Amino acid sequence: MKFFYVQAPVIPMDSLRFRKKASASVTTTRRIHAFYAESFRVSEVMLNRLGYPPPPLPHATAEKLSQEDIEELAEDTREALRLAPDQPVPHLTRALERAGIAVAPIALNDMGGEENGTSSDHFGVSYWGGPGEPALIEYFPGSGDRDRFTLAHELAHIVLHTFRPWAPEPEDEAHRFAAALLVPFRRACEDITEQLMLTDFARLKATWGVSIQALIMRGAAIGNIDDVRKRSLFVQLSQRGWRKSEPVSVGQERPLLLWKTLQRLYGVRPYVPASEDLAIPPTVLRSIIPTPTREVSGATPIDAPSSVVKFQRRSH
Repeated sequence: MKFFYVQAPVIPMDSLRFRKKASASVTTTRRIHAFYAESFRVSEVMLNRLGYPPPPLPHATAEKLSQEDIEELAEDTREALRLAPDQPVPHLTRALERAGIAVAPIALNDMGGEENGTSSDHFGVSYWGGPGEPALIEYFPGSGDRDRFTLAHELAHIVLHTFRPWAPEPEDEAHRFAAALLVPFRRACEDITEQLMLTDFARLKATWGVSIQALIMRGAAIGNIDDVRKRSLFVQLSQRGWRKSEPVSVGQERPLLLWKTLQRLYGVRPYVPASEDLAIPPTVLRSIIPTPTREVSGATPIDAPSSVVKFQRRSH
């Protein structure tokens, strides 16, 4: 009953930023909005109780952003996340959490009540109220490289569009920012050239934990790959069946911040006591903050603070 009396945060539908396909259904989007609102409420309450600092992120305010502006903001964001300026990001989820940005998976129940942790049209959603306010990124778990790009894409919305809701092409800006964050400009200029073959891009994927398709687009964004070569590479991807299933598997990352916060506040078996205090059913709370597994496929143990995702080759 407490659920009906609790004060929910006001998160306007049009203030949420989604990474989704144009074909995404309005009904599913509304369900995700409702799920996200509860997730945000729970994470905000818990992090505030422990005095967790808000994220120290840069934010764009200019009316229009050039590629150079996006590169600079990506560099500033790396610095804010305490990441090396020109090295691969070993564990993006942990970097976000160290900076005070909560990360959580999305698991919606289907009509039969079964949990469905995937969405074919939605990838992620985020919201940040601005400096001094909490932030939350949620995502539908998929492949390791897709999840990392989704997190970087949602971080882009937080940095680029919190104070620029009128941006004319927010999705394009977010894609370019995400690629710039994951593959910094100097290294991209050195590593991505027009002479690369698809096998070379697969090697780069193993280094950077970024999909081959995103790497090709990154090369085009910085001017190292022209339109003719880009089209040729994507044709080759389609011919090999790599548009849907790329070689080289990237280990999946798992959030830890909200789980550790939940345990600190409610003990080693937190769901029942937390559900009463937070006015949320235990099953929904478990969906928002799942119990972490000891091992992550392709990665070192999840409970190691400095765990590094190992990008592994997969024969094709």
